[in-house]
Parts: sequence; C-alpha cells; structure tokens
Amino acid sequence: MKSTSKFLITVICFAVFSTISVSGQTTDEQKLLYKTGNPADWPKDQDAVVSAPNNHKILLENDKVRVLEVTVLPNEIEPVHHHQWKSVLYILEAADFIDRDAEGNVIMDTRKLPEPLVFPITMYKDPEAPHTVENLSDTKTIRLIRVEMKE
Repeated sequence: MKSTSKFLITVICFAVFSTISVSGQTTDEQKLLYKTGNPADWPKDQDAVVSAPNNHKILLENDKVRVLEVTVLPNEIEPVHHHQWKSVLYILEAADFIDRDAEGNVIMDTRKLPEPLVFPITMYKDPEAPHTVENLSDTKTIRLIRVEMKE
C-alpha cells in the first residue's frame, strides 16, 4: 500500500511539474486544439468516469484533485464524455487517433499533424467539452495519466 501511494504521489508531482519539459515532447493547447466551454452546461451523466468507466479509472480523488488512468484499447471508440476541470495529461503511449466532439465533428486527427507525436507527451488542458476518442491502431493501447485540478 505504501509503495502504491508513493508511486501515485510521484506520478502526480511529475505530471504537474513537467508541463515545462519532459523526455520526449512537451506540447500545449496551441498545438492540439480541443473544444472547451462552460462545464456547468455539460450533462452530469457524461462525466468521464460515469460515461466511460472502462476507459477512466480513478487512482486518487479528494477535494483538490482527481487522478485518472486512461486507456483506450486498439480500435476502440470511447463513449462521449467530458472533463469538467483543468488538467495535466501525461500521455505515455498512443498511435494515431481521432478526437471528435459530441456531434461527431473531428476536433483532431493525429494523421493530419505536420509532425508525428513523440511520446511521452505532457500537456495542460482547459476543461474539455463532451467528446470521444477513437484509437485507430490495431495493436497499440492509448495510455495516459490525467490529473484533474478541481476548482
């Protein structure tokens, strides 16, 4: 139990403090554009852990943060969900994927980026409106840690 707690604390600290630089690539919202909006307007039943529980596992939650382990299996499409708080993502691995808004419009298709993504990537995100991610890989699981900072 103690080693698990130490690991989680290490991951959280790393994710929060590595938004400036990490081995691999660091990015910000200007490179990967996602829709935002007013979280108060988003359906409560589309919270990530409610709407997509197979993809979002709570590692730690208290009144200040929620830490999620996020996985999207090869060829899987996540259910539509949102992230109501600002967050830091530490993306461990992924292949090509498409992110769509709740209406199915493409927000981002990694195949259309000018350069391939190099992992790991750490990025800061504002709250994300309802969206879904499709893993286009036949073999690689999308894996990341998301640290949501509750307001």
